[in-house]
Order: sequence, then C-alpha cells, then structure tokens
Amino acid sequence: MYTFLSILYVFVCLFLILVVLLQSGKGGGLGSAFGGGTSQQIFGGAGAGNLLTRLTAGFAFAFMALSVWLAFLSTSGEQALERAVREQAAAQEAAAEAEAEEAEGAAAEAEAAAAEEAEAAPEPEDAEAEAAEPEEPAAESE
Repeated sequence: MYTFLSILYVFVCLFLILVVLLQSGKGGGLGSAFGGGTSQQIFGGAGAGNLLTRLTAGFAFAFMALSVWLAFLSTSGEQALERAVREQAAAQEAAAEAEAEEAEGAAAEAEAAAAEEAEAAPEPEDAEAEAAEPEEPAAESE
C-alpha cells in the first residue's frame, strides 16, 4: 500500500509540474513556447487557462492529500516499529533475568551439594586412622 501510494505521489508531482509549466503567465510561460496561439485553438475559445487552472487545483489537492496520508502512514509504521522493539527488548531482559536466576539457583545447589559432601566425607586425619585399623586385624588373622 505504501509503495503504491509513493508511486502515485511521484506521478502526481510530475503531472503537477507539467500543468504548472504549461500555463501561460505574465511572461507567456512555457505554454507559449509550444505555440501559444495554437493552445487557444486546442483548448477552445476560452483558452487553456480555465482547464489548466482546474487541473492545477486538482493535482495540487491530490499532492497535499497524498503528502498528509504518506506522512501518517510512515509515522504510524515507526510507532509500530518502536513498540515492537520495546516488546522485544523487554522479552530479552526477562529472559536474561530468568537465566541469571537459574544460574544463581544452580550455584546455590552446587554449594549445598559441596557442603553435604564435605560433611559426609571423613576428615583426612580420621581417614588415615581408619585405614590403619583394618590392616591390623587382617594381619592377625593370617
């Protein structure tokens, strides 16, 4: 839709330029360069002034209306884009917070598991004493 309106806008601009240049002003305008006398005969007895004036007004109105419409479309598109960017940033931030919470939970679980292992594991001095005790009865039974 936006592309079609942009193309239509360019054609309206070109036709508006053409119509304005064909009008004969005080100095004769570009219309006289193409045979000012013949333009009077082509457009009728009233001349090109009335038709070209109406065409100029019509193309000027179309130009202004399309300008406003295209400006509205581009602004509303930018607002939608900004809204989408804000939503995406919020989703990424929420995902980062969730990952951080998961990492903290995993770290806390790892610390708790390490603490449990430390409590369950015998101390190194006790381990040497326990290792020495079974060897002595084994030596006596032989």
